[in-house]
Amino acid sequence: MRRRDVLAGAAAALAAGLGPARAEVGEVRIARQPSLGHLPLMLMEEQDLLQKAAAARGVAGLQARYLTLAGGAAMNDALLSGQIQFAAGGVPPLVLLWSKTQGSALAVKGVAAMNSMPLLMNTNNPRIRTLADFTDRDKIALPAVKVSVQAMFLQMAAEKELGEARRNELDRLTVTLAHPDGMAALLAGSEVTAHFTAAPIQELELRRPGIRTVLNTFDVLGEPSTFNVVWAAAAFTQANPEVHAAFTAALEQAVAMIAADRRAAAQVYVRLARDASDVGLITDILNDPQVRFTTTPQAIQKYAAFMARSGMVRRRAESWKDLFFAQVHDKAGS
Repeated sequence: MRRRDVLAGAAAALAAGLGPARAEVGEVRIARQPSLGHLPLMLMEEQDLLQKAAAARGVAGLQARYLTLAGGAAMNDALLSGQIQFAAGGVPPLVLLWSKTQGSALAVKGVAAMNSMPLLMNTNNPRIRTLADFTDRDKIALPAVKVSVQAMFLQMAAEKELGEARRNELDRLTVTLAHPDGMAALLAGSEVTAHFTAAPIQELELRRPGIRTVLNTFDVLGEPSTFNVVWAAAAFTQANPEVHAAFTAALEQAVAMIAADRRAAAQVYVRLARDASDVGLITDILNDPQVRFTTTPQAIQKYAAFMARSGMVRRRAESWKDLFFAQVHDKAGS
């Protein structure tokens, strides 16, 4: 089925089931991904923050279900089909779906940012100091070839370091591996000599002798940048303004809780994530000056400009505000 037909069908379903005359929904489904960047949603789940915020706004008995999906493409498919109401992930999937849906009945926009934190590409090869040092003998593991935020940052870094004509030069070296599998391959000394990942996997790797960072995404953009955002369909937020307001209030509360007690927040992450990390490591990451949980979008315009310039999207955002609902326009975003 063509994407246009999918959008039209999804828009019709939303119009039929979420019209303004209907009372606000009794259940919402929120999708997140397995990384530390999604800690605010973990706190929202464990502390029932959304349900409490909804009740305070007159939406009693709201049910919230938290799902884990593998990546941005799965998030967007689930959102368009109505399986979820809030999607959370990297900035590129938001920009992509915003570009595809603006002007349609199923316009999608960002609800808020969740954090500002760097992604690191680590290497086990002492010869590699810059991107120019990679050869055909090297493989770079990342979550998804071409479409992951890490893949996009690799292109941005290549454009900055090697020149626009060589933007895609390192794509041929990339291989798709889930975060834990990429770490295992890097530490095993396989053909994978670099791993572009996210917290806490990147910090777990750096605990091992001989592993060091060759690329930091804050250096690529020249400033701190949003890693994860939440997005939703305008049809849903318009039909459920109190649920939308409750979600943003709960997210703000979760962010404040992380700032108030990072160790307690780390304990929540370890309980729910059940990965190889420990409370000490997560607390250290949360105390890193480069890691900040915030709902203010940062460097979004640079993401969007690159995606338009490189042909990933057809519609260019003139401002970061184009990509987000008006509820966050008063923030000092970029």
